Amino acid sequence: MSIGRIVKKIREDKGLMQKEVSSFLNIGNSNYNKLENGHRELSVDELQKLSKLFNLTADQILNYENIIPEEVTLEDKPDFEKLHLINQLDEEDRQTVFKIIDTMLTKKKFKDFFNKNIATL
Repeated sequence: MSIGRIVKKIREDKGLMQKEVSSFLNIGNSNYNKLENGHRELSVDELQKLSKLFNLTADQILNYENIIPEEVTLEDKPDFEKLHLINQLDEEDRQTVFKIIDTMLTKKKFKDFFNKNIATL
């Protein structure tokens, strides 16, 4: 598989748009499209930037077809990728995640309310 096709596959697997990746690489959409279609080579600098964006090593990108799934952690991922990963869950699991978040946000609001009103006593 060509590097352009690999980059496209990873981008799609990560749920990213071409314009998001081209912006991250600081190249025009047209140049990025050429890269994915094999009409332009990937520079070393661009490969390093893609490694950061995709949270993969350069070697993992170059050998993407043979990657064994790894543990997923949301901690260091950009917000848009966190949401994309959550949206990949089955509906039931996704609803469970949102219920947990709702509960935590509600607890925080009550805690903030309690602290504010106790502080005024």
